[in-house]
Parts: sequence; structure tokens; C-alpha cells
Amino acid sequence: MIRAFLAVELSPELRAELAALQQGLKQSIEPEMKRDMRISWVQPAKMHLTIKFLGDMDEQVIDPLRGEVEQAIDSQPSVYVPLERLGAFPRPQSPRVLWVGPSENWEQGGEGKRVTEIHRAIEQACEDLGFLHETKPFSPHLTLARMKTGERHVGAALAKSGVLDPPLSLGSLAVESVVLIKSELNPTGSVYTRLWETRLRA
Repeated sequence: MIRAFLAVELSPELRAELAALQQGLKQSIEPEMKRDMRISWVQPAKMHLTIKFLGDMDEQVIDPLRGEVEQAIDSQPSVYVPLERLGAFPRPQSPRVLWVGPSENWEQGGEGKRVTEIHRAIEQACEDLGFLHETKPFSPHLTLARMKTGERHVGAALAKSGVLDPPLSLGSLAVESVVLIKSELNPTGSVYTRLWETRLRA
């Protein structure tokens, strides 16, 4: 058995942009940091757009899954997701996750719907192999940080710094291929190993 997920990988240039964004956020929030605030920043090298978390899966399913996903997306054209806003889940006043993603207008437009179609096709391919269907709506976002403690204080620090207000211009995340990634937990964090990649239509 392995623990795995399907994802879109980031370019080195985008990882560098996100590292700089994180650095700026830290500098904005740090003056307001309280003792009980603990923020875990995601390493840019480990960032990816998760398309489908598969959980524990039998290694014998690796190749059949590739075939199903390939068939599901090879006729889907590539999409470029503009990273133009900072957000927080579940809400900015008491965030558990800080993320970067497209604007709501983009998500509701034609390109946003194409990303939803890609996700839906992959969901169906996974379901055909017995994986559980994800009921939550898909939103293309990249996680920058997770709050370990002191969510309300983090929310207050974000509000005071105003970092969530202005639009961003980080460029785009290219959704050109999907990879299957094995995730192994060890004392220093997760270790990711890429098992296969399948491309969308150019």
C-alpha cells in the first residue's frame, strides 16, 4: 500500500515567486505575532495544486489509474490559472489555511469552468477504480501556510497588515499535465516521489 495524490506541479519560476510572497507575508505579520500564534509555512519545493487526494492505495492500481486518467484528460486543453489573490480558509477572521489563487470572477468564467471540467473528469476516472468521490467543490488554490494555534490572533494580524486586500500579480499556474505523487511521512515532514505524469492536450 502507498499513500498518494494526483496533482499539478509548479515551475521553478513560480516556486521562486511564491517564496518571495511568503517572505513578504512573514514580514507583514511578524510585528503582530503573539506568543500563542504558531504558523507552519509550506516549503515552496513541496507546493503543488492537489487535484485528487487518493489516500492509501494498492500499488497494483498505479498503472490502471494512469490509463484511466490519461483517457480522461488527453482531449482536455491546457489551462493557465492566474494567481491574483490571497485568501484564507475557512474565513479571514480565524484562518486555518492561507492560500493564493485566482479571482472569483475568473473561477466563474470560461477558463475556470474548464479547470472544473478537468477535475470532474479525473474524479470520474478515480471513481471508476473504486476511489471515494469528493463532495466538496473544487477550487484551484495553492496552500502557503497552515495555522497550528492562535487562529484568531493571526486573523487580527492579517486584518491590521492589510495583506489580503490588494490584488496580486504572480503570473499563472500552468495546468498542462497531472502527476501521481507518493507521499511518505517521516519525522522531518512529507517526502514526495513522482510516480508518473500524463499530459493534457497542448
